[in-house]
Amino acid sequence: MITEKNTLATAALVASSTVRSIGDNLARYGLALIIGWIGVLKFHAYEAHNIAPLVSNSPFMGWLYGLCSVEFFSCLLGVVEIVTAVLLMVKPWFPKTSLLGSALAIVLFVSTLSFLVTTPGVGESGAGGFPLLSMTGQFLLKDVVLLAVSVLTLADTLESLAAGEASSGRPAGSITVAAMERRN
Repeated sequence: MITEKNTLATAALVASSTVRSIGDNLARYGLALIIGWIGVLKFHAYEAHNIAPLVSNSPFMGWLYGLCSVEFFSCLLGVVEIVTAVLLMVKPWFPKTSLLGSALAIVLFVSTLSFLVTTPGVGESGAGGFPLLSMTGQFLLKDVVLLAVSVLTLADTLESLAAGEASSGRPAGSITVAAMERRN
């Protein structure tokens, strides 16, 4: 009986490692796909005008429409989103660079979630208003999960960096004498 429990525990431990690895990759590359795809859409006029009510009602971003057109802002946001997606994807080769991708994703989703409190019509007025959400409110609420995934990709990258530094035998951020000599 004890051997059977130990075997089950061992199998669960091995399986959890595999499942965690698959989940980490699905989270990272799924997030990159979503952000990148949405970024590409920002180059189309219909998307620029779809986000205009959200941006224009935001005290954090609405002022930008005084500096540039709706279309230009949308394209600029599209560039940021595409860059974020690429930065998320390069983690296996450039984990330090990928940290920036996770940080940008967090900023993007915190910004989007701020629209829940700044955009009129988020609550479904015909059903009694907030917390009963309109389609706009439902659209924005999903970003809670995307924000969480962004935080998980940040943690995953930090863990990879820590493991890489630990296996090199150097403290994080240390510079070897040879590297210093190459700089000079």
